[in-house]
Amino acid sequence: MTFSTARSSALFDRAWAVTPGGVNSPVRAFNAVGGTPRFIESAAGAWLRDVDGNEYVDLICSWGPMLLGHAHPEVQAAVATAVARGTSYGTPTVPEVELAEEIVARTPVDKIRFVSSGTEATMSAIRLARGFTGRDVIVKFAGCYHGHVDSLLASAGSGLATLGQPQDIAFATPGTPGVPASSTELTLVLPYNDTDAVEKAFADHGDRIACLITEAAPGNMGVVPPAPGFNRFLATICAANGALFVSDEVMTGFRASRLGQWGLDGAVEGWQPDLMTFGKVMGGGFPAAAFGGRADVMSQLSPEGPVYQAGTLSGNPIATTAGLATLRLATDEVYERISTAGETIKEACAAALTAAGVPHVVQASGTMFSVFFTDQPVRDFDDAQRTDTAAYRGFFHAMLDRGVYLPPSAYEAWFLSSAHDDRAVQTVLDALPAAASAAAHSALEGTR
Repeated sequence: MTFSTARSSALFDRAWAVTPGGVNSPVRAFNAVGGTPRFIESAAGAWLRDVDGNEYVDLICSWGPMLLGHAHPEVQAAVATAVARGTSYGTPTVPEVELAEEIVARTPVDKIRFVSSGTEATMSAIRLARGFTGRDVIVKFAGCYHGHVDSLLASAGSGLATLGQPQDIAFATPGTPGVPASSTELTLVLPYNDTDAVEKAFADHGDRIACLITEAAPGNMGVVPPAPGFNRFLATICAANGALFVSDEVMTGFRASRLGQWGLDGAVEGWQPDLMTFGKVMGGGFPAAAFGGRADVMSQLSPEGPVYQAGTLSGNPIATTAGLATLRLATDEVYERISTAGETIKEACAAALTAAGVPHVVQASGTMFSVFFTDQPVRDFDDAQRTDTAAYRGFFHAMLDRGVYLPPSAYEAWFLSSAHDDRAVQTVLDALPAAASAAAHSALEGTR
């Protein structure tokens, strides 16, 4: 079946007239998969409803934040109460203290500073690392996306991968127009999961490296888990060279597990990052993020220290209330439900693609997972780029036509929520055989 998209199409035309590309974040434009972006009117639990009245099982969950599903009644009630008291004061508030305490209790950070976006969190963490160490070089990995910070828009994943921008290894050149070379000339870009490359970078530039930043488990080139012990190795080599290890958990924080990706490796192996960044789940669907870390590092932030950082809406009482309610409801049982539903979908997806003869790899880190249309495991960005995007386009639209909303890009993570019940999961399972056949057909057409 094919859903009507008349109203979405008309709205997209209107949006084009007043917004670049008709969207406020590039992946929403469907450029990577083609077709008409769906304008969503409402959401509840595991379901999205668009302006044409079509319903979809949501497998992006607002790109991660909706851990409990959409419009969770207890989160909604907490937010309504907070809104009734006012929306922003520009002063300290109780919810920001309580949310900070909740995050500190769950993670290895000593102190937290709230900001309004993941981009702002990584930008501020890097400034702090440079201020603390007195050094200037940043190390990052190709395919890891840390927001649209100028110095980090080099060999990024996700949106830039979809746009086909050049990817450069070594001291970086900008990955997008508008970023001057001076912004990235102190950024060293390495292949992910490559310990030899990291060792060489520190051997050559160790006394200049302020920090190494990595996605704790990359999800912006599809889900590419760190090799066993890789994050521990990064923490160790940074410490040995006087650099800070910055673990970006904007996506994975409180999503990959109750303790984030760190709960899957650092907490088990006995190491911790110097700085961490958080976002998405901790905002409960509102614009909120944070960075935190060791007390001696965080004490360098103004007004306690000399490194300046500020934000008018940082610690906004509505966002912190939503985040606090979400984290308090995010029990072990919530993660168990998400994991169970995810395992069912991963297994069924692999079975359908195998039956249709479509090369694929399903990869996961905690509750996050994605499907690569390639025949080999993906361990870095070069591997990820081998995915068959034509096959994914066919798969995506066949799922969409059957009421399942996947990420409109082959380079993204899939997310579930605790609201994905038997009906939602069955809708996904019912759509998979036809979608796998469509992927096979699209892959064949793409080779002609």
